[in-house]
Amino acid sequence: MATFGNSNFSRSPLSDITLKFQNIEYQLPTKSKNSSIFSINKVEKKRILKGLSGHVSPGELLVMLGPSGSGKTTLLSALGGRLANQNLTGSITYNNKPISNLNKRKIGFVTQQDTFYPHLTVFETLYYTALLRLPNSLTKNEKVEQANLIINQLGLTKCRNGIIGGTFIRGVSGGERKRVSIGQEMLVNPSLLFLDEPTSGLDSTTAQRIMTMLKEFTIFNNRTLVMTIHQPSSRLFYMFHKILLLSDGSPVYFGKGTDAINYFAGVGFSPEIAMNPSDFLLDLSNGIASYEEVENGNTTEIVKQKLMSAYVENIYPILAEKFKEQDNQNIHKVSNIANFELTWCTSWWTQFHVLLKRDIKERKHQAFTIFTTFQVMVIAILSSILWWQSQTRVEDQIGLLFFITIFWAFFVLFQSIYAFPSKRAMIAKERMSGMYRLSSYFTSSMICDLPMNLTLPTIFLIIVYWASGLKPDVVTFFATFLVLLLNVLVADGLGLALGALFMDLRIATTLGTIIMVASMIVSGFFVKHVPTTISWIKYLFVGYHTFKLFVDIQFSKTDTYECGGNDSCLVTDLSSLALIKLDVGTWWSVLALLLMLVACRLLAYFALKRLGKVN
Repeated sequence: MATFGNSNFSRSPLSDITLKFQNIEYQLPTKSKNSSIFSINKVEKKRILKGLSGHVSPGELLVMLGPSGSGKTTLLSALGGRLANQNLTGSITYNNKPISNLNKRKIGFVTQQDTFYPHLTVFETLYYTALLRLPNSLTKNEKVEQANLIINQLGLTKCRNGIIGGTFIRGVSGGERKRVSIGQEMLVNPSLLFLDEPTSGLDSTTAQRIMTMLKEFTIFNNRTLVMTIHQPSSRLFYMFHKILLLSDGSPVYFGKGTDAINYFAGVGFSPEIAMNPSDFLLDLSNGIASYEEVENGNTTEIVKQKLMSAYVENIYPILAEKFKEQDNQNIHKVSNIANFELTWCTSWWTQFHVLLKRDIKERKHQAFTIFTTFQVMVIAILSSILWWQSQTRVEDQIGLLFFITIFWAFFVLFQSIYAFPSKRAMIAKERMSGMYRLSSYFTSSMICDLPMNLTLPTIFLIIVYWASGLKPDVVTFFATFLVLLLNVLVADGLGLALGALFMDLRIATTLGTIIMVASMIVSGFFVKHVPTTISWIKYLFVGYHTFKLFVDIQFSKTDTYECGGNDSCLVTDLSSLALIKLDVGTWWSVLALLLMLVACRLLAYFALKRLGKVN
């Protein structure tokens, strides 16, 4: 594997960050166990982090150890600025300055769960990241070179053109996915890099390779690394510069990894046998000093209390003194950070262009699936058969227009509801890293949806319109076509808004079903006699306006039909049109649909602003 000694990374304006955190406390509100349905719920707060302190300088690797549930990931998220401030107390500084949107964009954060677009290749994933996160001062060729450099240095050359894959899509291996995830952050040569269990689920050889690469990156580029790790091998343990050992959210050790065993021996805890140092430390953090004591039924809380007391007496005073020294040494660096303005790495147009290309490349595998196309074609053929040349059956034609209205509203709404919830993790990850503006992402996403939203309805209408014998002239057909597309776009926007608002498919689909059923009921086709007190409600639903426009296009007040024998009756006398006044308020319905189109998308946009803290 190539080393990082001669890397050509773009230098960050926030180079050489010293991270300090002191007395970090984090609490989460919980309901009181004693509350009942007959009393007001009492809100209690559970302490997750309890007085954690430490510091790490450029060229150093700090590793947080502890059993599951000890608070490692919570602390890492707090240090990376990814927790709600109202529940977090203590001091976290970068070169004696609080975290800001500026230095967030210069900090890398690798989550435990790798989040990717499954159909993109390894190169495409890093290439699009480079185009979005590297500054405009670099040319496109230079950004491609940076992506290739990362591929070579992470040992990803062999899988360069392999797709990332996902849950049901076979792709690269777990170790290769993890290296790609790390590579996305290393592309920007971060001054400070956070990693949440980067070796989780990997074999010992792959874990060793990743840790060696990270240590080289730290030393050769003078970068600051902070990571969590669950149960490292002895080979990995001796690579750590500093260790923070947690037990139930409290600190029990902070210092050099090589000094840990001697420290615990000095406070009365030594391993009974030769063993992996990390196993011994994890036993201690679980309150296990001797398995013989555990078997005899002695409580582990005594061990934990001894360790915490020893930390307060022996380690924290040294840390407090160290903080004072660093405050004096780094005071000159404060002004260097404050001088930089908050700017995006790339322009809005560049972000939009890159995101559109990426979305098209990814969604071509999802949009026109065989099943979706087959579904639409079956409905189109069946509708053509049932309404074949129905021009003499006016009531049947009105039924067809109502069916088209409801079918496409339902179909598109439930397709679009899944759009944002299925990409929630990806959007949050990219927004938190300051990769792009939300407006550029949202615009590119809407435009990328257009082929799916327009092509299948067009094919459907071409088949059904002429087969069913609707008014056979080109102007009427195109008017019907435009109304159908407007109906589809409004339903799409409503689905996007519901998905973005709730980010929960069960809630979003339930509410979507209620809205669509209500739209179907009040549109005027089923219920003819609506109480005047609620008759206005139909104007709030897309179904009414679309159905009215369809009818207005196909019929007029003077149109007649055979209503028995040789008698002719006016179309306006049909009971199915009792709530629709022909040739009245047509343009108001067009305006209502356009307003719904804009309102739903604005609602979806502002709902998405909650994901990620960089706006």
